[in-house]
Amino acid sequence: MELRYWFLLTALGALWGSAFMFIKVATPEFGPIGLVNARLIIASVIFLPILLRKKYLKLLMPIWRHALVLSFANCIIPFTLFSYASLGANSNILSILNATTAFATMIIAYFWLKENVSIKQIFGLLIGFIGILVLVNPQSAESTLVASISCLIAASFYSFSGVFIQKHSAKTNKLVLIGWSLVFSAVLMLPLTFLYLPSSMPSFEAAMAALWLGAISTGFAFLGYIRLIEKIGAVKTSTVAYFLPIFGIIWGRIFLDEIISSTIIIGCLIILVGIFLATSNNSYKQEQ
Repeated sequence: MELRYWFLLTALGALWGSAFMFIKVATPEFGPIGLVNARLIIASVIFLPILLRKKYLKLLMPIWRHALVLSFANCIIPFTLFSYASLGANSNILSILNATTAFATMIIAYFWLKENVSIKQIFGLLIGFIGILVLVNPQSAESTLVASISCLIAASFYSFSGVFIQKHSAKTNKLVLIGWSLVFSAVLMLPLTFLYLPSSMPSFEAAMAALWLGAISTGFAFLGYIRLIEKIGAVKTSTVAYFLPIFGIIWGRIFLDEIISSTIIIGCLIILVGIFLATSNNSYKQEQ
């Protein structure tokens, strides 16, 4: 793989890894619903000038239903769950548990796409589960049980979305599909947002966190993700999952002064080993 694509892959991991830090900063002032809607609106502003071009606009009608499904499964539900989870967990925990998407993807693909699962992948799943247990325990000071469960459910929705795209939209233009799912999400959440407006104006720090989250960690990061899939394929792009926990831990330590405990290091390493084994020779990813 060319050096420039390694650079883009690393940059994508850094941007997505930073999202959890900004969620942690902005959620208390915006509220989970308000922050998610702000994030989606800002990301939509990034995508709309591209989506409204004639050559892309004509591609919407055949896939609008799939984009609508993804607006809930890949945006509204997981974004909101992670925002709620940030009220009871450190940002590094959010990033590590987000990486469990790989395990749920394997399970969903097995039952829905009838994918073959090897002994090595099952072993990886079991190792990953052990890593989750290390992190998600009543004695952990980094996360509440409710927050951890919210993260795991959110990750499973990301997994569903990936398998859904493979099942129904494998040959669909990903820019149009993902872009319109963001736009639909922003519009659908507006009525609910008005019911949960923050009681006071968010601070400048929270506003900048929301702006970064929407424009950089969502809007431009998704554009980079789509670009990588087109240039190096989904298999190599999927290795970004290894970068997210690493950068999530680094950003949380540098900017939020979060403690990197031995539990976090051990749990993260166990989960990463599990991901490596669980995604090895995965035909689902090769076909995507």
